[in-house]
Amino acid sequence: MKRILLVLALIISAQGFAQNTSSPSIAHAKELLVAMGTAKNAKQVIEMMVASYKQNMPEVPTIFWDEFEKELSMDELIDLVAPIYAKYYTDDELVQLTAFYRSPLGQKLTDKLPVITQESFAAGQEWGKKIGEKVVVKLKEKGYLKD
Repeated sequence: MKRILLVLALIISAQGFAQNTSSPSIAHAKELLVAMGTAKNAKQVIEMMVASYKQNMPEVPTIFWDEFEKELSMDELIDLVAPIYAKYYTDDELVQLTAFYRSPLGQKLTDKLPVITQESFAAGQEWGKKIGEKVVVKLKEKGYLKD
């Protein structure tokens, strides 16, 4: 009986998810992701990853990587991520966010965010390094670490 209930619950959940993927919220979430430049940014990340693979595996022919990149679909990524946005934002919020990202300020945000993220990551690493050094000094002061 428990198995039957579990299977029924899974079927109902799957039907609910399937119905939700065609909702206006999903469509608006996809519009938001496009306005945010999600596909463009993901493509850039993939290009950087492939460049790294090429460098680390020079024995692999370039044609392999070119074909590999062609197989990747940014639309597939958007289809995967849109339901997540629709889960956390109302339809009206998705419309408002899309309007923002299509505005001049929103476009500036999407243009500058990759470099801001990169610089913030570097700053965070430096900060983490300082914290690590401070911890070592404090541990030594308290006698928990020996020189």
